[in-house]
Amino acid sequence: MRTIKNVLLITIIAFIGFSCENKDGGDSALVLEAGAVPNMTKAPGSDGIIDLVRLNSGEVLTIAFNADLAQGKMPASVDIIAAYVTLSGSAYTSTLASNVGLPIDYSLTTNDIIAAFSEINSADDIKLGDILRISTRFTMPDGRVLSILNDDGTDNTGTTLSNSKLVSIVINYPVSCPSNIGGTYLVSSTGTGCCGVAPITNYEYTVTVTDNGGGSYALSDYSGGAYDGLFCGPFGICGDASIGNITDVCGTLNGSAPDCCGDNIAFSGTVNDDGTWSVEVSSGFINATSVWTKQ
Repeated sequence: MRTIKNVLLITIIAFIGFSCENKDGGDSALVLEAGAVPNMTKAPGSDGIIDLVRLNSGEVLTIAFNADLAQGKMPASVDIIAAYVTLSGSAYTSTLASNVGLPIDYSLTTNDIIAAFSEINSADDIKLGDILRISTRFTMPDGRVLSILNDDGTDNTGTTLSNSKLVSIVINYPVSCPSNIGGTYLVSSTGTGCCGVAPITNYEYTVTVTDNGGGSYALSDYSGGAYDGLFCGPFGICGDASIGNITDVCGTLNGSAPDCCGDNIAFSGTVNDDGTWSVEVSSGFINATSVWTKQ
């Protein structure tokens, strides 16, 4: 499993590609030398979320970020673009700034966000679970337009670039509540697995939860040790089965990440009043429930 992770990292370093829509409706994979890749970062010390508590109290919030060219040819022009994706699935797009130079430091207030999207009439239209996504649109010297975001708010890139640990092509500002759930957790899992393995009951495993900011957290083991408990003995799948991120939206936890074996692990849960988590994880190989207790 460690070897697979190293190969993937080398692949990302050696070849960063992304997909852009052709006029004929097809997709072209453009190598780095033929295109350009942005790097978007939130300003240190700035808000990582759109804080619903403060917003509802009437406060005007400000978010700040930097846009830069990570690698590739310098575009002829650069636009800062945004997509506002609602929890119900509707998506609105806007050009925040046109023909800017890179690198650029940029900030937006919640009033600016409302003004940028005709579909948002007031702060009352900014709802829990919505996400503001910000990136770039490059016009290259040969006239090609490379937009990182699609009209539906999804990434207009290949998965290698979207999941890269080397650059951040999009920054997300979820409408959420302040979150502070990082730390080390003792996870107790009960569940079943495929392939005739014995079930587990109250199987304990330690997971590190790293705060990425903005309600996003990285898990050192996405299954909370369920893969280890179910498959370590029979198949030698020991240790972390998957790393990945979850989001905390006012105590509701969600996420999905590839596992070690070619499937995806779905993660859902809640943060309880006592600080423990009640979690369900599932994939094509497992179904488990667990209690996460901060140490």
